[in-house]
Amino acid sequence: MISSRYPRPQALTDLWEQQWPECPPMAYLLRSHYPDRWVRFHSLPGSKRYPENEDEYGTVLERHYTVLDQLGAGPLVLVITTEWTDTEELTPQRWPRRAEVAPRAHHWRTFVEDPEDPEYRTCHQLYVEALQWTPHCVDGLLRAVADDELANVMVAPLDLRWLYHPYDGGADVVLPTREQRDELKHRYRDWLSDHPSGL
Repeated sequence: MISSRYPRPQALTDLWEQQWPECPPMAYLLRSHYPDRWVRFHSLPGSKRYPENEDEYGTVLERHYTVLDQLGAGPLVLVITTEWTDTEELTPQRWPRRAEVAPRAHHWRTFVEDPEDPEYRTCHQLYVEALQWTPHCVDGLLRAVADDELANVMVAPLDLRWLYHPYDGGADVVLPTREQRDELKHRYRDWLSDHPSGL
């Protein structure tokens, strides 16, 4: 388990590889690597993708916090955010929106996608911070995700036993066991997709 509010990069990498050995820390890959432990919840009624007013933003936030509280978020949670670069080297200029919603995050690691194909080579710069879990502590982050201003965001407990990936339209959750997934899925069944794939 990570015991500090400022996780050491190597310790976090070791913990990730222990808990999620089949998947790099790319949120969009989780459901394909752990399909039997994955569930997706939609953040608005009728599977509406984007909120258009404050009432709808309120619904989005309420659903996110409801599931996170059910998962047992707190007293500290890890928040992982991402930037994309053409090179593995970090530059001092951060993406403004990511820096606004995660100002205390520090660089965790670089994940290079398709490193053998220069045309499609993408460097994912992952940042992490540990936040005290309080009401509305990640409102700015979740609103930015809902507006498609950020992607590849994850919230997790310090031991990484579960992963919560909010996206523009809902959230993917990956749990330690199929049974826990099924229980959570049943509890919030009204927020599931009608599509057979669960997407």
